Amino acid sequence: FWLKPFWLKQSGAGPRHSFPSKPQQLAKMTRSAVLTCAVLSAGALLVASMSRTFVVAPQHAPAPATAATQALPTAALSAAALVTPMAAHAAEGSEWIPALSAVGAGFAIGLAAIGSGVGQGIASGRCIDGISRQPEVADDLRGVLLLSLAFMESLTIYGLVIALVLLFANPLIK
Repeated sequence: FWLKPFWLKQSGAGPRHSFPSKPQQLAKMTRSAVLTCAVLSAGALLVASMSRTFVVAPQHAPAPATAATQALPTAALSAAALVTPMAAHAAEGSEWIPALSAVGAGFAIGLAAIGSGVGQGIASGRCIDGISRQPEVADDLRGVLLLSLAFMESLTIYGLVIALVLLFANPLIK
């Protein structure tokens, strides 16, 4: 009921064990050791050559701390960052509002495209899974998928409209 090694042969009347001779065993062990060393050295060379492939990022020295940055608490810096756009809006001819509008337009179209792309990918994948499980309902699933893809794409178009309004018809600029 157990598997016998290749050197145990059954022949004729009863089991007859023929073990490999010492020179055969020594030759097999030597060949195995040589092949193992060759594979290990090839792997080491491969890893060593790949380590030279990547460029190490430069290490920047930390900026020296000045007395001004140590004296201002974080809350004051946060308040200044929140008040700056309001002050820029109060000033006539300010460049802050168009610049921040361009940043907002970029975020609007970027997030809309990423969200819609991920949603469409997930919906399409689930539809393909459903069709592969039940091919007889493929037409129904395809119709629902196309309708949901249209709604997802409309959200991307809304993001585009918001971006275009921020760039060309900005209500914040007087």
